[in-house]
Amino acid sequence: MATVSMGLSFTSAAGAAPEGVRGDPDGLKLVKTKTSLLGTHYWYQQTFKGLPVVNGYYAKHVAKGGAVEVADGRDAVPANLDVSAATTPAAATQTANATVTARARRAAGPNKSLVRQPAATSGAAQLAVIGGPNARLVWNVTSRSTEGVSRSLVDAKTGSVVESKVISDNIDGRGSVFDPNPVVSEQNEKLTDQNDKNQDALFLAQKNVILRNLDGSGKLNGSFVNIKEAKGGIAQSKTNTFVYQRANEKFEQVMVYYHINQTQEYIQKLGFTDVNNESQDFSVDTYAGDNSFYDPSTDMITTGEGGVDDAEDAEVIWHEYGHAIQDDVVPGFGESEQAGAIGEGFGDYWAVTNSIPVSKGFELPCVMDWDATSYTSDEPHCLRRTDGTKTTDDIDGEVHDDGEIWSRALWDIHQSLGRTKANKLILEATFFYDPDTSFAGAAQDTVQAARLLYGKAAAQTVTDAFKARKILP
Repeated sequence: MATVSMGLSFTSAAGAAPEGVRGDPDGLKLVKTKTSLLGTHYWYQQTFKGLPVVNGYYAKHVAKGGAVEVADGRDAVPANLDVSAATTPAAATQTANATVTARARRAAGPNKSLVRQPAATSGAAQLAVIGGPNARLVWNVTSRSTEGVSRSLVDAKTGSVVESKVISDNIDGRGSVFDPNPVVSEQNEKLTDQNDKNQDALFLAQKNVILRNLDGSGKLNGSFVNIKEAKGGIAQSKTNTFVYQRANEKFEQVMVYYHINQTQEYIQKLGFTDVNNESQDFSVDTYAGDNSFYDPSTDMITTGEGGVDDAEDAEVIWHEYGHAIQDDVVPGFGESEQAGAIGEGFGDYWAVTNSIPVSKGFELPCVMDWDATSYTSDEPHCLRRTDGTKTTDDIDGEVHDDGEIWSRALWDIHQSLGRTKANKLILEATFFYDPDTSFAGAAQDTVQAARLLYGKAAAQTVTDAFKARKILP
C-alpha cells in the first residue's frame, strides 16, 4: 500500500466526483466524499467482480488549489479467482460465532469462570475477497460477544476461519453523564455508584440543560443523535421535557443526547461541517458488561451498564464518539495496530478536551473519573491519563496502552497551541490518514496540517511534540 502525490488539476460539478475520477483504476466504488478545511476527499472501496476486497481502498485528496494526493491501498487479486462459494452463509456464520465465543471466554479469565459468558451472535454473512499472495473468496461475518464486535473472515471454499478479530473500539469501565461527571463537577473523589442508587450528592451534581436540535418526535432524536434502542424503553415526552434522576434508566439517554449534541456543535464551530455530521445511532444501557464500544459495521455506539453505567460519564461518551468521528472521516480506519492505538489515544484526548469548558481545571488529564471509581482504588480515579510519560519505546501491541503515547502527543500540542488551534488541526489531519496508518504517518499528516493552517512555527511545535514521544525522529 503506497501513497503517491501528483500535481494534477481538474474541476467538477457541485456535489459530484471530479471528472478526473474517470481516469482512476477500474474496480473502484465511490463510498464517501468528505469536505475538510483544505480540500475534498474521495474514498473508494476496491472491488473484484462486484465484491468488496477486504481492506482494499483508494483515496483521492483534492486540495482547494487543485493539487491531488492519492493514497492507493489496493491489493492484487488474480483475474481468474473463482467467486462462487462452496460453503453456505449459515455454515460460515456458525463457524465464526464458535471462534468468537471461544476467544471471548478465554479472554474472560479465571476470575470470571463462575459466570457463564453468553455465546456470540451475529448478523448476515457477506461475500468478500481477500487480495494479496493468498487471495481467496471469504464470507465476512460480524459477531457480537462480550469482547464487543468481531469480524471473522471464513474461507468460502473450505469453511475454515482465515481471520477473526475485534473491530469495535472498547473501553473497560464506564461512567456518568452529568457535566461532565459527578467526580469532576463536585470535585469529590469519594463518590461511589452504590448500585445506581439516587444520592443527595449526585442529585446536587445534576445540571439543568437545554436539549438543542431535537426533531420534535417526542423522543431523544435530532440532527446529531439518535437513541435507537435503550434498556427500559426509549424516553418519550410530548412536551420534549426529559428530566430524570440518575437511578432512572432514561437518565443516561438524556445525557448521551446532550453531550453528543454539544460536541458536534463544537466541531461545527471549528469550521467543520462534514465530520460525522449525522444523527449518530446509540444503544444505551443494553450491554450488561462494564464495557462500551463503537461498532463500525453498523455505525452504532453501545454503552454498558456494568459498574457505573457508562453513559453516566460524558468522557466515556466522548471517547466512543471519537471512534465514530475517525470511522466517518476515514472509512475502515484502524486496520493496523498503530492505527487502532491512534483511535484509542484520540478518543481519550477528545474526552479530555471536551471536558475543559466545564471542569474548572479539575484533574483535566484524568480520563473517565466517575466511571473509574468502579474499578480503581487510587485517587484520583482515572481509566487512563493524557499526560503520561510513554514513548514508542514502550509499545506493547495493546491499543489502549499504546494509545497513551498518541494522546500525550496530542495533549502537548493542545497545551502549546491552545484548544481551538489544536483541535482544528488534529481534525483536519485526520482527513489525510490512511486506514492502516502508522504513528509516524499520522504524525506527518498532523505536522503538514499545522503548516498549512498556521505556518512554520506551529508545524515545528507539533513536530517537537511528536519527537518527545519518539514518534518522529
